[in-house]
Amino acid sequence: MHDYTPVLIGGGQYTQKEFSIERAHPPMGIAAEASKQAILDAGIGGKITKHIDTIVSTRIFPDSFNRPRLQVPFGRAENPPRAVADRIGAKPVTAIYGNVGGNTPQKYINEMAERISAKDVELVLLAGSEAINTAQKAMRNSVSLDWQEDHDGSLEDRGLGEALYTPHEFAHGIGVPIQTYPLFENALRYKRGLSIEEHMLSMGKLFEKFSITAESNPYSFYGTKRSALELSTVTDENRWISFPYPKWMNARDSVNQGAAILMTSVKKARDLGIDPAKWIFLHGCGEANEKINVTERVNYHSSPAIKVNTQKAFEMAGLTLQDIDYFDFYSCFPSAVQIACEELALDRDDPRELTVTGGLPFFGGPGNNYSMHAIASLLPKLRANPTNFGLVTANGGYLSKHATGIYSAVPLEGKWEREKPSSYQSEIDQMRSPVFIEAPRGVGTIETYTVCHKRGFPERGIIIGRTENSNHRFLANTPSDPDLFKEMISKEQIGRTGTVSSSDGLNLFTPN
Repeated sequence: MHDYTPVLIGGGQYTQKEFSIERAHPPMGIAAEASKQAILDAGIGGKITKHIDTIVSTRIFPDSFNRPRLQVPFGRAENPPRAVADRIGAKPVTAIYGNVGGNTPQKYINEMAERISAKDVELVLLAGSEAINTAQKAMRNSVSLDWQEDHDGSLEDRGLGEALYTPHEFAHGIGVPIQTYPLFENALRYKRGLSIEEHMLSMGKLFEKFSITAESNPYSFYGTKRSALELSTVTDENRWISFPYPKWMNARDSVNQGAAILMTSVKKARDLGIDPAKWIFLHGCGEANEKINVTERVNYHSSPAIKVNTQKAFEMAGLTLQDIDYFDFYSCFPSAVQIACEELALDRDDPRELTVTGGLPFFGGPGNNYSMHAIASLLPKLRANPTNFGLVTANGGYLSKHATGIYSAVPLEGKWEREKPSSYQSEIDQMRSPVFIEAPRGVGTIETYTVCHKRGFPERGIIIGRTENSNHRFLANTPSDPDLFKEMISKEQIGRTGTVSSSDGLNLFTPN
């Protein structure tokens, strides 16, 4: 092995379910608890802490939006990585606060692996968390908390990152995950030729397995096993969120969860006396973005970025799909899992489990940091089975940004090198998409759609359609007609024609 081959040497998780609101950890407190577990997992005690020269913090949800209603009124850590460092007694030279996206845990592991290989950094702690459950309970109970923290030292704040939707998209309802992922799901159903009833049960069967895994995971926040029929049947408790997703098929972010990973080089691991049995290697990785705006996608039933970036990870690792023993597909909604399976040509009923955590609706969806839990969950499995391989896919936005990692305890020979993601991003950027127009008029056809609900009652229809004459793509809402909403939920709408009009930047599609 090359001295500067990157290795993962520790992983930790922390879940806080039972707590007094006043004494509950703030977000960086949860990240620090997970970090302490990662330090213990490395096996040489707390002495490793003084060697941490870089801390990367996953961006928390309250810092991920410009919309004031999503802000937590208790203050914040102004320098999140140094807030974690202070709690664990570390004094890193470099402190990085990541940008927005569920892809970022894997993305930054890829980046840090490259920087370790280049001798740019030596020992890295990556940590993230959410304390949304505490914040919500405090606000509901009018409890005031003081989460304001100020820490000296440098901070490299990566900011929000790419804008994930346009003002036109957001005005029509795209840009909210629970209203956007159903657009992919309905397109998938139509492509597969399933009836609504068949498709609902198919989603239930997929996620039943996830709930079983979550039930046995001690770090799960919602670890209740649910049957396929239970998941796919709409009830007062399992109410509609946005068709075709009832409540239990949606990522659930009201959690208090944290996860952390420690990385270093083979040389540093040897110098520190870390048992080689602890070492996990990143054999392959890849990153790629879709055309970021949802209205510019090639279609709504595939993900060229998942296909390309997973292929690059497999090529780097010198492996095929058959070599993988463990998977964790990003699972915010069924469509994310199904599209990943489609792009990898993996059967949804493959006997290998598709998650090692239980997934975002059942394990919990801790903001941008979910995939850090998946990676931390892989470490003990790969150590116990040192010839096995695990694959993690991470997804940010609305199937927008993707990153992949392939891990194993099998030693990696030669110098660690990855192909720059920028070298293959153009494969996706150059794909042809339908021309999108903001002010359509005349006859159109539904390409995909959803019906958004509030407290179980339909309130908004979202349509992505094509104009009859030019085949241009457009975005619109439907009339707020209860009978129409009922029909849109009970009968296939893709391919249905209607009339679209535009007024003051908003479009209205009235089905024939």
